[in-house]
Amino acid sequence: MLTVQPAEMTIDIHPSPTSRLHEVDFDHIEFGKVFSDHMLSVDFTNGAWQTPTIEAYGPVMLSPATSALHYGQALFEGMKAYKQADGRIVLFRPLDNLRRLNASAERLCMPTLPEEIFMEGLKALVRLDHDWVPSAEGTSLYIRPFMFATDAFIGVRPSSDYKFIIFTSPVNAYYSTPLRVRFEHHYVRSPEGGTGFAKSAGNYGGAMLPTKLAQEEGYHQLLWTDAAEHRYIEESGTMNACFVIDGKLITPALSSSILDGITRRSVLELARHWGVTVEERRVSCEEILVALESGTLQEAFGCGTAATIAPIVCIGDRGRDYHLPPLTPESLGARLGHALDAIKLGHAPDIFGWLETV
Repeated sequence: MLTVQPAEMTIDIHPSPTSRLHEVDFDHIEFGKVFSDHMLSVDFTNGAWQTPTIEAYGPVMLSPATSALHYGQALFEGMKAYKQADGRIVLFRPLDNLRRLNASAERLCMPTLPEEIFMEGLKALVRLDHDWVPSAEGTSLYIRPFMFATDAFIGVRPSSDYKFIIFTSPVNAYYSTPLRVRFEHHYVRSPEGGTGFAKSAGNYGGAMLPTKLAQEEGYHQLLWTDAAEHRYIEESGTMNACFVIDGKLITPALSSSILDGITRRSVLELARHWGVTVEERRVSCEEILVALESGTLQEAFGCGTAATIAPIVCIGDRGRDYHLPPLTPESLGARLGHALDAIKLGHAPDIFGWLETV
């Protein structure tokens, strides 16, 4: 057993005796199906977080009565590490992910995670599996922190005990082609006052059937609308939604039903830095359809950690498809995506202070 002892905490590290790295074809990685050698875990018991442990990636033992499996106290985050040209490995805005994780935890009546456990544990894990960080264009190391209730108890109340885990996965691009999406006028992702702003596991479970139905119709994702009227756009699947109308970058304003995306924040900060007019406000389906028909909708795209920037080429509504103008390298979404990649990979200066070196 190795012990790493940063200034503020101890991490017990048990390196895997064998590595699976040689089994991976990094030229043909399917998103979310290949996992690195190690994972970090830490338990919350007796009202306190215990010593973090890094060990070989593998199954987690659970009781059939594990509270999270019955009552949904489970949350997660998504983030990435990148290998720069000089070999340095960097994390993109990790403290923003921690803050959002803790906001989700508070909403789900779960304990918040101390910064030192998150940051020191994450860095130690990525350092140990540094050879798993790919370097080819469009690749990265996807990082999945998550937490769930572990009480073996059948009763509707907050759990007393919890487990926090981080594992990692080398990935390629999430979407390989531009997206076809459609408005969702029946099903609801999250109502106001619900858990839509949190990365609660249940949000995604409830979205699977309507997304599957849309995919059977030939769409990749949905444009979710508000629960009260199905009139205003909220999100697009695993991403926030952005529209460029008459040169303005427009995105739905945050609310308790919309996730505060880290990539969304970065896109808006970068666009404002470039002098682009940015509007965060209610965006109706009707406004987008009118802009499509009048030709003032120049582009639409989704933004999120997995996809970064995912251009939208078609928007469906009530059986009719509306096609957007052809994509070009000069499109705002394309330029934003390239600029974000340049910062992450060290090809452009990190003027916003977004990167954390591992």
